[in-house]
Amino acid sequence: MSKDLINVHGEDVVVGEDTAKAFRGVNWAMISIAAFIVIMLVVAVMFFANSGSRGTVQDPRGTQEQQQPSAVR
Repeated sequence: MSKDLINVHGEDVVVGEDTAKAFRGVNWAMISIAAFIVIMLVVAVMFFANSGSRGTVQDPRGTQEQQQPSAVR
């Protein structure tokens, strides 16, 4: 069986190849999940910052009446 070297808490440990692959896979999974969470937080902050800077929320009926002038006044 092939041996491989991994670094655990600052110490090099000789383990089997399958154990080393599993160790690296778990590390990459954690990094990928953390990156996904950071990206989602950045997108959420940008969304809320942009939506908060637009001002007041208008009633859709009011905006439609402003765009189409009434024929009968």
